[in-house]
Amino acid sequence: MRIREENCNMILLAAVTLVSTVMVGGMALLEPAPAQQTAQAAAPSYLMDTTPVRVVGAPFVPNTDPHRR
Repeated sequence: MRIREENCNMILLAAVTLVSTVMVGGMALLEPAPAQQTAQAAAPSYLMDTTPVRVVGAPFVPNTDPHRR
C-alpha cells in the first residue's frame, strides 16, 4: 500500500495530531486535580502588592505619518 503524494501532508498532520492528543490525554490523567480557589487567592501576589505609579511627561504619540518628523 502506497500513500499518494497529494495525501502525504494530510497523513502526516493526522499522525501528529493523534500523537499529541494521546500525549496531552496522558498528561491530564497524571496531573492531580486542581484545588478550588477563592477569587482573592487566585490573583498573583505581585498584582495585589502594586502601588500606583506617577508618570511624568507628555504621553507617547506614535508618528503615523512617515513624511513628518
